[in-house]
Amino acid sequence: MTQRVYQAWKGSNKFVFGGRLIFGPDARSVPLTVLLILVPVVLFCVFVARHLLHEFSPHNAGYAILVVPILFTVYVFILLSFTSARDPGIVPRNSHPPEEDLRYETTVSADGRQTPSVQIPRTKEVIVNGTTVRVKYCDTCMLYRPPRCSHCSICNNCVERFDHHCPWVGQCIGLRNYRYFFMFVSSATLLCVYVFSMSAFYINIIMEHQRGTVWMAMRESPWAVALMIYCFIALWFVGGLTGFHSYLIGTNQTTYENFRYRPNSRTVAYNRGCANNFMEVFCTKVKPSRNNFRAFVEEEPPRVVTLPTIVTNINKRSAEAEDEIGSRRQKVEDDLDIGDDLMNLSQRCNPAEASNDQPHQTLDIDQLALGVADRAATIRTETRHGSWGRRSGSWDIAADVANSNVRES
Repeated sequence: MTQRVYQAWKGSNKFVFGGRLIFGPDARSVPLTVLLILVPVVLFCVFVARHLLHEFSPHNAGYAILVVPILFTVYVFILLSFTSARDPGIVPRNSHPPEEDLRYETTVSADGRQTPSVQIPRTKEVIVNGTTVRVKYCDTCMLYRPPRCSHCSICNNCVERFDHHCPWVGQCIGLRNYRYFFMFVSSATLLCVYVFSMSAFYINIIMEHQRGTVWMAMRESPWAVALMIYCFIALWFVGGLTGFHSYLIGTNQTTYENFRYRPNSRTVAYNRGCANNFMEVFCTKVKPSRNNFRAFVEEEPPRVVTLPTIVTNINKRSAEAEDEIGSRRQKVEDDLDIGDDLMNLSQRCNPAEASNDQPHQTLDIDQLALGVADRAATIRTETRHGSWGRRSGSWDIAADVANSNVRES
């Protein structure tokens, strides 16, 4: 059965609703983030905003204090979903390295053998806005990363304009969701400021009604005090992120570039001025995703790679060497057969046959053995040179055969 792209996805992402929504591998942190936002707002509406409904004139103007945080919380959740449940700008992987960038080299071993190898340059230079920028090759995705792209080790994907991987939203922050991430963080900051301000205002109203001190008002509404403490702590995080990313947008940097490279070492090619940098982030159209996760996987036809001439020549030389070795081994085997025949002949001869009256011809076995031994030495020498490290056989003539005489008619 043909699979869809999200079913055969090699990254660490998690898909829901048939590949319509994509999350990072740590998507379990998203419900925790939702609770950290929802629970304080609910407590604020129940224990603070409810007592402020009739504290403003006209009489029903206080309902706005209850409606504003509810609507603002819904807006924050929408931004959170746009940040964590969409493609951040993943670059599709290649199924094989780019052939136009392959380099064929030959290495020579100690015994003189040549071995062809294929290598890919680790970096190459491209021109961005008139400035030379060096891009790196990704072994996992088998591609040269576009400028400002980096490989996320958590999601196991190359992401365009990679900023960082945020565990609170369970997703990488990149080209297609950085705008929504900044709006989510800044909106959460404004929500914290609103809850903190209204809680402090409620304590002030209690002091006026009871004509008491601050401590008496805090004892009267402990939930308001708890919300003020919670929002004060949260402001250090979301408020700090808002300020830091405002600086990054103004200078057209990413978090990855700010921490990894020296100032003005790489971002000079992208900085267009503070106003234009903000316009680029908030007023440009979001690029469509380069991945169709619901599409069916297409099987690629078998690839035919044409090796360069040097590799072909090496293969021809190897084949010729193998043929030469084979002929040399055949010659050694023929010589071994001749030696075996001579030895069998000497063993079959019986000295009792010498008593026959017919004329006989005497054959000196010493000379015969000497010739065989010389031939065997020559064969052993050829075997050592032509057996490619294989242990050659050692065959010698027995002493009793070498010292006896055989007569042949």
